[in-house]
Amino acid sequence: MDGDLGDFLRSRRARIRPEEVGLPSHGRRRVPGLRREEVAQLAGVSVDYYIRLEQGRGASVSDAVLDAVARVLRLDETEHAYLRAVARPGRKTARRPAAPRIRPGVQLLLDSMERAPAFVLGPAMDVLAWNALADAVSGFSRMPAARRNVVRQLFLEPEGRDLYPDFAAVAAQTVAHLRLNAGARPDAPGLRDLVGELSLKSEDFRRLWADHQVKACMYGVKRVRHPVAGLLTFPYESLTLPETPDRTLVVYTPEPGSETAERLALLGSWESAPAR
Repeated sequence: MDGDLGDFLRSRRARIRPEEVGLPSHGRRRVPGLRREEVAQLAGVSVDYYIRLEQGRGASVSDAVLDAVARVLRLDETEHAYLRAVARPGRKTARRPAAPRIRPGVQLLLDSMERAPAFVLGPAMDVLAWNALADAVSGFSRMPAARRNVVRQLFLEPEGRDLYPDFAAVAAQTVAHLRLNAGARPDAPGLRDLVGELSLKSEDFRRLWADHQVKACMYGVKRVRHPVAGLLTFPYESLTLPETPDRTLVVYTPEPGSETAERLALLGSWESAPAR
């Protein structure tokens, strides 16, 4: 997306103190962290070259230069991959035909997970498929199809903030993962519109998006405050579907015998009971 590279590099320059890289810290600085001239010097490139890179005019930049800049800015592995993606957005593989939303076999896989809420996300974090327990926990089937998106639910829906006791951490993690997806797949359907809508309507999202954090959320623990079942603690695992690498299978894996597992089983029985 426009401006992402420059904003990302400036945010990473700002977090490094000159003395951390062996530069004198005395004297007044107009900007926090490293100056562009200092990054260029430490990376072994000309100042003009680095400025053009921050301005998004470095489409032909080499891996060696990007690696040097990543070293100076102390990027982790995920940030380094993001830098490569946004620095050279024109270097894309041939676009494949759009895959169907979900294969029947994947839906059968979801439905076979009777004790674990599971769902599939697209690159813009739209919810493409889910099983009964995931629906019981998150209410995907009750959302309008055009707005069935975990980021939109978190920041724009009235229940989004109440659903997660650790809202601040979940929000930061979600935005960092969305930005990572945006760097890897900037042309993903709906992604640009989603970011624009959230930036206009949510101050929390706008602040987190401007922070330019990038992080893959592939596993962890998430707490959910369910209106019926109460507080649920879910370890989770995220897996990329081999045939469609832009689709992610997310599975909540409650500890067997835990209070969450018992509450989840009860919730599942309530949801599957015939309506009176």
